[in-house]
Amino acid sequence: MSDDTPLDYASAGVDTCAGDRAVELMKEAVSRTHDASVLGATGGFAGLVDASALLGMERPLLATSTDGVGTKIAIAQQMDIHDTIGQDLVGMVVDDIVVIGARPVLMTDYIACGHVIPERIAAIVTGIARACEATGTPLVGGETAEHPGVMDPDDYDIAGAATGVVDASKLLGPDRVANGDVLIAMASSGLHSNGYSLVRSVVARTGLPLEAKVEEFGRTLGEELLEPTRLYTKLCLDMVDTLGAGEGASGIHAFSHVTGGGLGANLSRVLPLGAVADVDRASWIVPPVFDWVRRGGSVTWTGMEDSLNLGVGMVGVVGAQSAEEVLRISRAAGVDAWVLGEVSFPSELPVDSGAFEGRVVSGTKGVNGGAVRLRGDYRVG
Repeated sequence: MSDDTPLDYASAGVDTCAGDRAVELMKEAVSRTHDASVLGATGGFAGLVDASALLGMERPLLATSTDGVGTKIAIAQQMDIHDTIGQDLVGMVVDDIVVIGARPVLMTDYIACGHVIPERIAAIVTGIARACEATGTPLVGGETAEHPGVMDPDDYDIAGAATGVVDASKLLGPDRVANGDVLIAMASSGLHSNGYSLVRSVVARTGLPLEAKVEEFGRTLGEELLEPTRLYTKLCLDMVDTLGAGEGASGIHAFSHVTGGGLGANLSRVLPLGAVADVDRASWIVPPVFDWVRRGGSVTWTGMEDSLNLGVGMVGVVGAQSAEEVLRISRAAGVDAWVLGEVSFPSELPVDSGAFEGRVVSGTKGVNGGAVRLRGDYRVG
């Protein structure tokens, strides 16, 4: 017997009123990211940004990046804490365009969920907005899509995209990297937003509840795993403003954002062919959370090196004469920094011996660039 009850959008599982309520809850936080360049109000069909500043550039280049936060979302859902992963999203997206010296101009976000819970959606977007405000990135648009029957009611995923601009004469990258360049490591805040499929597998193997207090972390396991990604945007741009996009022995030559694939894979992407970055693994102490993952999952150091940042979130490739000033700027901003190694152009490129000592990483992520040689042993805290 058929049911002739009239259907509507709400009975099909989509609550447009809840979506409107979510927008109202997040509106103030989003508005705080707007400056005089933003035209129009929250909720329009499209965001508008005044691009008049580009007229003062000789050859403005637009940079764009898009990303999500991966399975870290599962930790947020289990902990029922939703206002931190927004910073992870901004870090993954905006800091990817900063590495070439681009200044962020705008960002948009997208949230897909099984059921709109206004307070939850507002918490996610508020976290995005706070991070956008901290990085000077206007959040000019977004979309919340309700997918009943496709996603479980409490399930959601987020993604974002950002656009930035850099004058061609100030573009950072492999073309500026020179013999004798110094590698400056900038500390991560923790796991950031990569490798969480591995991390979650380790958590499952240990059987430790997310609510359990871990003495070496000084807080619960869940709190440690939800530590937001450090934002390097203003720090990197400050370095460029102070020292310039340099040549030879001075200035900033390149940045490498250490995300999926780890230090070696990401650093090799910003090196030219023929360049070798020698990295001293003993130049820093690996934070406790990484050693916890390693021990809990019996993960090899090679496996760790290929999956997690191990305490290095951003690397500056800088002229030797500018290294001390880069260290000073980073430390003054409250971000620990140290000399990680240096760049050379040897007559013969190193070959990976297959052993952990002196491991060579190159040709990653589709980039046929330089090589990274990782030497020594890691120190754990």
